[in-house]
Amino acid sequence: MQRYSVYLLATLLLIAPACNRSTTAAQGRTAEAYVPDSGSVGFDIEPSESGNGSLRLKATYTSQGRTAKFQIEFGPAKTLGAKDSKDFPMKDFPMKVGEGRFVAEPGSDASVLLLDLKKALEAKALPSKVQRLDNLPFTFVNIGENLSQGASGGFNAAPPGNWTAIKIFIGDGEQEAEVFLNINAVIRKGQFSIKDAEYGDLALAQLAKVL
Repeated sequence: MQRYSVYLLATLLLIAPACNRSTTAAQGRTAEAYVPDSGSVGFDIEPSESGNGSLRLKATYTSQGRTAKFQIEFGPAKTLGAKDSKDFPMKDFPMKVGEGRFVAEPGSDASVLLLDLKKALEAKALPSKVQRLDNLPFTFVNIGENLSQGASGGFNAAPPGNWTAIKIFIGDGEQEAEVFLNINAVIRKGQFSIKDAEYGDLALAQLAKVL
């Protein structure tokens, strides 16, 4: 619980930069068409839910003849209300937090993906001497559901959409990095988006271990 107290600073910032076009509207919800922007890298997902509230995504990113493959697993989320902890004196809405992990896939070629992430996350250099891992754990904070993306980026509650905005924390101590990981299961798209440029190199170095 103590670790989650630092996450409050970002829960009101529903800002994972991206562009988006509305194509159709059904039952009051906007159906989005993914449009990339300079601060994000989109990838394809195949969702698979389990019975205990967890979610597994099979992710692929293909560009310039190279295909990166990885999985994203979200464990069951715990909903925290203002009464749940004295660490949230400003929070008057529920917040979902939990643990997850990236899982490496054999045969993945993330060379182009890492180059694109370097640009989007404003990292200064590609990581060198990367030690590959079978999986990489993270903590996530769900900061908004049923969101639509604005024409100039960012998320909006109205009109409603199919995006879930998630902030993840990867690494430990001085190596901890923050990045947005946004999901739209309806159009089967995921998206890494920049949180702050100061995390660019740290986030890229962590993600390179499993992508």
